[in-house]
Amino acid sequence: MILDTCALLFLPSGDPRLTSATRERLAKTASVFYCSISAFEIALKVRDKKLDLPLPPARWVRAVAERYGLLEVPLDTNLCVAATTLPLIHRDPCDRFIIAAAKHLRVPVVTIDPRFSEYGVEVVT
Repeated sequence: MILDTCALLFLPSGDPRLTSATRERLAKTASVFYCSISAFEIALKVRDKKLDLPLPPARWVRAVAERYGLLEVPLDTNLCVAATTLPLIHRDPCDRFIIAAAKHLRVPVVTIDPRFSEYGVEVVT
C-alpha cells in the first residue's frame, strides 16, 4: 500500500479518518510506501501555517517513516513522466505523483480522496 499525504499525516496523529480496519491492514502489510512528494506537501502546509508539527518537516517525515517502517518512493524521471500521462481527472500534481507511484508499484492507495479510484487504483479508506 502507499499512503497519500493525508494518510501519512493521519497515521501518527490517531485521526479517525484513518479507520481501525485500515490501520490493522497497514500493520499486516509487508511493504507500506509513501511518495517523497508528500514531504513537499507537508513542508508547504507548515510554511503556510496550515499545519503545526513537533519537528521540522523533513525530520518529522523521517521519524514517521522510521516509526512505521514506511518505504519512500522517490521522484525520478519515470515517475515524473508517468504523472503527466494520467488522465486529467485529478488536477493536483502532488496527488498525480502518488497515483502514478501506486500504479507503478501495483499497490492500493490509502486515501480519503474518492477521485483516486477513477484512475483504476484500489483505494483503501
